[in-house]
Amino acid sequence: MTKIKFGTDGWRAIIAKEFTTDNVARVTQAVSTFIKQEHAENLTVVIGHDCRFAGPLFVETAAKVFAMNGIKVYMANTFVSTPMISYAANQLKTALGVIMTASHNPPSYNGYKLKGNYGGPLLVDDVQAIEDLIKDTPPSNYDAKSIDELQASGSVEFIDLEGLYCLHVERNFDLQAIKDSGLKIAYNAMFGSGQAAMRRILPDSIFYHCEHNPTFEGISPEPIMKNLGDFSDFIKQTGGIDIALVNDGDADRIGLMDGDGNFIDSHHILLLLIHYLRKYKGLSGKVCTGFSSTNKIKTYCEKYDIDLDIVKIGFKYICGIMINEDVLVGGEESGGIAIKGHIPERDGIWIGLTLVEFMAKSGKTLHELIQEIYQEVGSFAFQRIDLKLPEAQKLAIVEKCKQDAFSNFGSYQVEHRETTDGYKYYFDENQWVMIRPSGTEPVLRTYAESTDKASAEKILKETHETILN
Repeated sequence: MTKIKFGTDGWRAIIAKEFTTDNVARVTQAVSTFIKQEHAENLTVVIGHDCRFAGPLFVETAAKVFAMNGIKVYMANTFVSTPMISYAANQLKTALGVIMTASHNPPSYNGYKLKGNYGGPLLVDDVQAIEDLIKDTPPSNYDAKSIDELQASGSVEFIDLEGLYCLHVERNFDLQAIKDSGLKIAYNAMFGSGQAAMRRILPDSIFYHCEHNPTFEGISPEPIMKNLGDFSDFIKQTGGIDIALVNDGDADRIGLMDGDGNFIDSHHILLLLIHYLRKYKGLSGKVCTGFSSTNKIKTYCEKYDIDLDIVKIGFKYICGIMINEDVLVGGEESGGIAIKGHIPERDGIWIGLTLVEFMAKSGKTLHELIQEIYQEVGSFAFQRIDLKLPEAQKLAIVEKCKQDAFSNFGSYQVEHRETTDGYKYYFDENQWVMIRPSGTEPVLRTYAESTDKASAEKILKETHETILN
C-alpha cells in the first residue's frame, strides 16, 4: 500500500491512483484511533467535502469507518467550504473536523484535511501522531453498513453546515449597509465550494464560475493572476464593477481584483485589513504573518506600535499563535488570512466580506483605500515566480544559499539576509528577493518586492540569471 504523508495542509493525491476509498479508510482508521486515545470523553467528528470528483463517496467512506469505531459523525448535507468544517468543529464541540478537499490543486486531485475543535488546522504534533498511526491495510468490512443504516441507528447525523456558517456571517457583518451602499460586487468561486454560500450572503452580486463543475474547466482553482485572465476580461467587459472577489476550490483563500480587472495581491489585502480593523474599528491585537510577506507590514506595525510575529510559511504556524494569543490579523502571501472575531482559520469568504464592508462603511473606493495604505507605508509591488528545476539543480542552489555564497544578484548588492524559512536577501529597506525550495516538488520559489512592478520583475530577472548560471 502507498505510504501516506501529510504535507503543510493535509494529504493530497490523484483520485483513483492513490486517493482511493481504501486509502481514505486507512487514514480514517488512524484518525479514529487518535480520537479514542486523545478525546476518549468526546467520540465525535464533523465531516464534509468540497466540489471535487467523488467527494460524497469519500466522505461516506470516512463516515463508515468512524461509525465502526464508535465515533458519532456529523456530516454536511451538501458540499461545504473548509472554514465551514472548522467553524462547525468549534461550534458543535467535536473532537476533530475532517474535510475532503485538495484546495487549489488540479482537478485530478482530492485530499484529506484535519481540523481541531478550536476552529483551525490541526497542529503539527497531532497531525504527525495521526500519520504515525496509519496502517498498511484498510480496516476490514468498513463498507458493511450503508449510510442510511448508520443514519437510522444515530451513528451518522446530517447537519446544515452552510446554514450554520451563514447565520454566523449575518451576526457579524452589516449586510444591510453593504446592500445600501450600491456597490457592484463580482464574485468568482472558481467552481469551488464558496458558490452557494455567497449566493445566500450577497445575492445581488454578479456571479462567475459559480456552477458545479469538478473539472474546473481544466484550470487549478487557485486565485492567482495566471488563472484569472478570463475573469479579468469579464470584469472589463461588464463595466461598473467596484470590487471583485475570488476564492479557491475550498474557499479558504482570497483573491481580489479591482473594477479594471487588475489583480491586487494578498500583501495589499493584509495591509487593508490591519488598517480597517485597527484604525477604523479601533480593535487591538498583534499581527502574525508568514516569512514571505511584504516588509510594509512591519513598517505599518512599527508606526502604530502593533506587535508583529513573523513565522515560517504554513498557516498552521499562524494558527498555533492565534489559539493562544490575541491576534488581530494573521495571514500569508498565498491568500490564506484570518482575522479577529472569527475562528483561527483561513477564510476567503469572511475576508472578502470584510473588504466589502470596509468600502461600504468608509464610502471610499478600493483605489482610495489602497492610496491610504501607501500614504502610511509608501507604494510597493510584489512578484513571485516558481522555477521548475531538476531536483539536483534545485538542491545545488539551496546549498549555495546555505553557504551564503551570494553577495549580489546582478546589479543588486546584498545588505543582509534572513533565514527564518528560506533565504531572504535585502538590498535596502524597500527591496528584497527571497529563495525558498518546495519540500514536495522540484520547484524553487522566488519572490521579490520593490517600489513598483517593473522593479520587482527586474530583481527576479537578475536573480534568475545569477542562480541559474
